[in-house]
Amino acid sequence: MANEWVIPEIAANHDEMTAWRRDIHAHPELGFEEVRTSGLVAKKLKSWGLDVHKGLGKTGVVGTLRVGNDTRSIGLRADMDALPMPEANQFDYRSTKENVMHACGHDGHTTMLLGAAKYLAETKNFEGCVHFIFQPAEEGVGGAKAMVEEGLFEQFPCDSVYGMHNRPGMSVGKFGMRPGSAMAGGALFDIIVKGNGSHGARPESGIDPVIISAHIATAAQTIVSRNANPQEMAVLSITQIQSGDAYNVIPHTAHMKGTARTFSNEIMKLLETNLTKMAKSIAEGMGATAEVDFRVTFPPLINDKDEIEFTGDVAAGLVGEQNVDRMSNRITASEDFSYMSNIVPGSYVTIGLGEDRCEVHNPSYDFNDEILPLGATYWAKLVEQRLRKGVQSD
Repeated sequence: MANEWVIPEIAANHDEMTAWRRDIHAHPELGFEEVRTSGLVAKKLKSWGLDVHKGLGKTGVVGTLRVGNDTRSIGLRADMDALPMPEANQFDYRSTKENVMHACGHDGHTTMLLGAAKYLAETKNFEGCVHFIFQPAEEGVGGAKAMVEEGLFEQFPCDSVYGMHNRPGMSVGKFGMRPGSAMAGGALFDIIVKGNGSHGARPESGIDPVIISAHIATAAQTIVSRNANPQEMAVLSITQIQSGDAYNVIPHTAHMKGTARTFSNEIMKLLETNLTKMAKSIAEGMGATAEVDFRVTFPPLINDKDEIEFTGDVAAGLVGEQNVDRMSNRITASEDFSYMSNIVPGSYVTIGLGEDRCEVHNPSYDFNDEILPLGATYWAKLVEQRLRKGVQSD
């Protein structure tokens, strides 16, 4: 990684940041259980003179750094939680917890934001207020939603909010972003089909929920292909059908599960409405009933046009315009940063982890410590430019 990309004071802390990151990696914690991690974060923020608030969203931490009397205020967000999966790595700092590991790089995200907080607390080369938001439970457990519902932006008002995620497969020193819809909204659904159990040799005496579930699963594939606008991305997948315990018993109920993804709130509503209508009508037409629980877990992530242009300029100022993809491909995975950027203008970018790095959510994944100073420098430069001295708020 080119030294000219990194603030010298942050580069000097590279070894220290690496130690923080590997300590967090060795002690992963699941969503809303990040007691050790949030304690480590709070302790470091306090030692650098920040005002620290703990317990927002159960284990969330917000550190506030104010310089001068300017009323401008921004939020920088990093996620802290790990995944419920075993780690295959054998290095010294591998997970010390069975079936829990940092397989998505949140240990690195937390460390990069800590590195920026330390530097900014020492230099104070800005005017205004920065809220460092360390979020729990990003991995489908609702951490951002919990922080917002418990008053994140009422207690810590922000004019804008910023997030960042590592991206395996993208070269070190590159950034990716796009205005508008950038990551898909996600939903989970359960369908309980209630029939009437009977002997497997006498199906006419019962109502078979397995057959009915098969009809629902097949028909559901037409919702995207025949109801959704073909110019809009949409995915609806039945991922589980669970029913029965014996070879010779037609079960009484069947439980279907699945997921839906789209970049549009309108399309997501269409998927919910049509799946519910279809499941109920098919079940009723075959003498059974169906109960549908469709839960939107993540809204689509929408980047504000002006904020994404600003963060693109910040990144280009570090690594050069040739290393910034301002119209990167949309990502079909979901990210609950969307709960924050739905309320205040937001920008969510990706930072290259390296072309040869293992994909996230893989048991062999590990964050690339090489990029820690660059990520921290990006955060620091974003603050220094967004809250530039001598520029008065409106």
